[in-house]
Amino acid sequence: MSSTPQPSAEVATILLYASDRLTRENIRLALGRKVARDLPVQVLEVATQPAVITAMDKGGIDLAILDGEAVPGGMGLCRQLKDEVFRCPPVLVLTGRRDDAWLATWSRADGVLGHPVDPVRLPAVVAGLLRSAAASSDAPAAV
Repeated sequence: MSSTPQPSAEVATILLYASDRLTRENIRLALGRKVARDLPVQVLEVATQPAVITAMDKGGIDLAILDGEAVPGGMGLCRQLKDEVFRCPPVLVLTGRRDDAWLATWSRADGVLGHPVDPVRLPAVVAGLLRSAAASSDAPAAV
């Protein structure tokens, strides 16, 4: 009797904000359908900050990737999300220059990577952030 393999994980939803269509396409292609063998993803692309706020308010976002080079930029938006969204999902900020990493720290990003997007490193970092978030949500609440 053979059994059909069942998916080992639910599909994680990644919110991708970049004002530039080509940037969004490059990031989406680098992510692929799975960021790890056991982590399938779907990408929700948005081009404006109001669209990010609307998507976050609806819920169901497991991770946000914000382009720090977007107009307007993703670093200020990251800080706003961390201040305003209850149980904000992890946020990965993409910076244009290595020297901008301190701004990502100021924005309270959970991760930072530089442009251009590395198609090997990006999925690995995203998988790590998703796993960390899942592990911390499985932990019992402190009383």
